[in-house]
Amino acid sequence: MTDKYSDGKLPVIDISDLNREQEIAKEISTACKENGFFYIKGHGIDQSLLDSLENKSRDFFSHPEAEKMQWRMELAKQAWRGYFPLCGELTSNLPDWKEGLYLGTELDDSHPLVQKKTPLHGRNLFPDFDKEFKSTILNYIESTTKLGHRLMELIALSLQLPRDYFQSKLTLGDPLILFRLFNYPSQPEPQTKDGKPLWGVGEHTDYGLLTILYQDTIGGLEVKSRGGWINAPPVPNTFVINIGDMLDRMTGGLYRSTPHRVRLNTSGTDRLSFPLFYDPNFFVSVKPIENLEPVENQDDSATRWDNFNLHKPFEGTYGDYLLNKIGKVFPQLKDDVL
Repeated sequence: MTDKYSDGKLPVIDISDLNREQEIAKEISTACKENGFFYIKGHGIDQSLLDSLENKSRDFFSHPEAEKMQWRMELAKQAWRGYFPLCGELTSNLPDWKEGLYLGTELDDSHPLVQKKTPLHGRNLFPDFDKEFKSTILNYIESTTKLGHRLMELIALSLQLPRDYFQSKLTLGDPLILFRLFNYPSQPEPQTKDGKPLWGVGEHTDYGLLTILYQDTIGGLEVKSRGGWINAPPVPNTFVINIGDMLDRMTGGLYRSTPHRVRLNTSGTDRLSFPLFYDPNFFVSVKPIENLEPVENQDDSATRWDNFNLHKPFEGTYGDYLLNKIGKVFPQLKDDVL
């Protein structure tokens, strides 16, 4: 059964009942068409794991920046892993008022993709302030990736496709998994740069298939609905799910990759969020879904944050597409990754 959060905007979908798959798929279809965002409950991830990740992350970010820089992103080179300091990441050429730790699927140095120096593949840089932090992160990535598999099956069913459609054609059993720990330090008042307001994260859409977000109790996420910006506040025992650009592209605009942003945190308490990006396989070329009728006027580049036409044909793989975006987010790391 789908219920509405108290603001009456984004639906909360219970995915726990395997006997209701078709009904759940219909609820997901409606949410993807209307907002591109929804909450899920009944996800099966243990609250103790979520609490452990939050507590250990809060401890990590509490250390002085000089100590956290022992795991700075420059050290990971093309693997694109590690810590970046406050305002070290850009959105639309403005610094985000956050710091973070970039992570992903753990691959050791003997893995063939690492041997070939494939960008975005390699070892993570695990902080060692807490000896259990590494296992907590890896358990979380594994659990949430399995949840991503489940959600992509439901999305396939919502499009009246075979449940393994995305696995067989897009992820090939090996999706590109990018995981982030973000900390938004509290500020006494809003900040500006060159007369422009700063955001925790500025307006953007996500690049890949699906984002699975766990957020603490502070809040700050905002979603650009057809009627204007709406809040996506924390809801206990849920994840926030949103559609990425590649799913928008594959469905011809039927499922919407919706712009979103994060307010500057002035709550008095630092805010944590944990997005996991479940993306196409690095080497796959993303094509429209066969026999799916695209929506009319699918080119919305005039209103997009980056003025990019998602539905204009482009050559190359998802990896090519993603690497083209990286230099704009971390220009100082562009030569290390590309």
